[in-house]
Amino acid sequence: MKKVILLITHVVMLAVGFMAGVYMLPILTAPKAPDAATLQSAMQAGTFKARFERNLKGSDFLHWGEGDVSVSKDAIAHAGRLAPGPDYKLYLTTEFIDTKEAFLRVKAQARRIGDVRSFNGFLLQVPQGVDVSQYTTVVVWCEAFSAFITAAKYR
Repeated sequence: MKKVILLITHVVMLAVGFMAGVYMLPILTAPKAPDAATLQSAMQAGTFKARFERNLKGSDFLHWGEGDVSVSKDAIAHAGRLAPGPDYKLYLTTEFIDTKEAFLRVKAQARRIGDVRSFNGFLLQVPQGVDVSQYTTVVVWCEAFSAFITAAKYR
């Protein structure tokens, strides 16, 4: 009986350690957010403005975003915070998305802009040929775990 209890406790601790590693690794390896002046300049240059809200239907205590978003023809900037996690991607969609299920329905038509690697603000260049005025919403999505993080409607 003692060996069974030891085995169970060791397996549980191994699982807890693994989960903590998955959560902490992106935080430890994240690059620095853009400096305040660069981010402020990008925020002011935006044609469209939006806001990530923490209390969206598909967000929870591990998957959320908050802060201002600025969208221009050249860049998308975020001044705020995201829950840390691995493999975040920024997408544009033609309709407002606030849940995992809603994003999965439109993912094939969504336009991926790039990787989000910092959690205290980001600045991503809009790829050549993407017309941001053809979309309405920015979505942060965790590709590794198919998890909705946050979204903001900018037009």
